[in-house]
Amino acid sequence: MYFTLACFAALLFIYSLISDQVERLSLSGPIVFVVVGVLLGPLGLEWFSPSPDSINGKTLIDLTLALFLFADAANADLKVLKRNWQIPGRMLLLGLPASIVLGAVLAALLFPALSVYEAAILGVMLAATDAALGKAVVTNQNVPAHLREGLSAESGLNDGLCVPFLLLFIALEQGSAVRGEGVALELLAEEVGIGLAVGAVLATLAAKAVRFTKAAGWLGHVWQRLSVPALAILVFAVAQALHGSGYIAAFVGGLFFRAAMKEDIHAMLVPAEGVGEVLAMLAWVLFGMMLVPAALPFIGWPEVLYAALSLTAVRMLPIILSLSRTREPFVSRAFLAWFGPRGLASLAFATIVWSEDIPEAGTLIAVTILTVGISLVVHGVTAQPFARGLAARYKP
Repeated sequence: MYFTLACFAALLFIYSLISDQVERLSLSGPIVFVVVGVLLGPLGLEWFSPSPDSINGKTLIDLTLALFLFADAANADLKVLKRNWQIPGRMLLLGLPASIVLGAVLAALLFPALSVYEAAILGVMLAATDAALGKAVVTNQNVPAHLREGLSAESGLNDGLCVPFLLLFIALEQGSAVRGEGVALELLAEEVGIGLAVGAVLATLAAKAVRFTKAAGWLGHVWQRLSVPALAILVFAVAQALHGSGYIAAFVGGLFFRAAMKEDIHAMLVPAEGVGEVLAMLAWVLFGMMLVPAALPFIGWPEVLYAALSLTAVRMLPIILSLSRTREPFVSRAFLAWFGPRGLASLAFATIVWSEDIPEAGTLIAVTILTVGISLVVHGVTAQPFARGLAARYKP
C-alpha cells in the first residue's frame, strides 16, 4: 500500500513541476495520468493490479465530484450569467435536454437489448461534461471572454442538472419492473428533496457560522480555507446518509453558500479545487489501471460507433441548434459544441448505475468508459490548437 502511495505522490510531484510545459504540448493532466495508469497496470508493465476490494473507486469518485460540484456552483457568478445568459442558458435549457433525448434514441437503435429507460440512462450519463478537461479552453485569455464564460458556466452546472434526470430514469427502470412507477417516482422525489434540503440548510448555516467566527476573530486564515472542502464533503455525506442525493446536495450547497456569504469567496474555494484536482488525478490513474482493462472485453463496433457519435453529432447538433438565434457566427457555435468533454461526472454516474439493479448495467458502463477514454484524448489534444485558431479569427 505504501509503495503504491509513494509512487502516486512522486508522480503528482513530478507532474506539478512540469505541468505548464506539458499543457503547452496540447496534453493535459488527465491524459498523462491515464497513460501512466495503463502503462503500470495489467495492460502494461503489471507493476500494479489494484482490485475493487483493495480500492473503493466509487468513494473516491464520489468525493471528487462532490468537491467539484460544490466549488463549481459556488464559483458561478450569477450576475455575469444574468448579463450574458444567452450562451450558457440556451446550452443548458435547450441543448442539454436535446442531447439526452438524442443520446437515448441512438442507444435504443444501436443496443436493442436496452429498455427505453436504460437507453435514457445512457443518454444522461454521457450528456454531462467535465470542466476540468476543458480547462485549457476556458483559461485561455485569447478566447473571447463571453465564450469562455459560457463554456465554464455550462460545464460547471450541467452535471448537477443531470443528476435528477439520472435518478428519474433509474427509478423508472427499477419501479416499472418491480414496484410500479408511482412508487419509483416517490422515491425519486424523496432523494431529490432530501438533497435540496440538506444542501440549502447546511450551507446556509455554515456560511452564517463562518461570517460570525470571522467577525469574532476566531477563524484562522488557514482553517478558513480548509472549511470549504470540509463543508462540501459534509453536505454530500449527510445527504447520502439520509438516503438523499449527495450530488444534488453538494451542487445546491455551493449555490447557497455563495449567496449566504455575501462576499467574494474565490480564495476560500482554492483549497477545495486543489484537493479535488489531487483526487481527480488519482481517479484517472485508477481509470487507466482498472476500468480500461475491465471494459475492453465488452467493447465492439456498436460501442465504438456510439462513443464516436456521442462525442460529435449527439453533442454538437443540439448545441449548435440551441445557439442558432444568437449573434454568434457558426465557427463560434461549433467551437462551443465541440468542447463538451466527458469525464469524472460520467464515471460517477456509471458508479451509481453499477450499484443499482439495472439489467444492462454492463453495457452502459462499458460504453461510458470507452466514450470517456476517447474524449480524454481528442478533447485534450485539440484544446490548445482550436483555442488558438478561434482567437486568431477574433483578432482585429
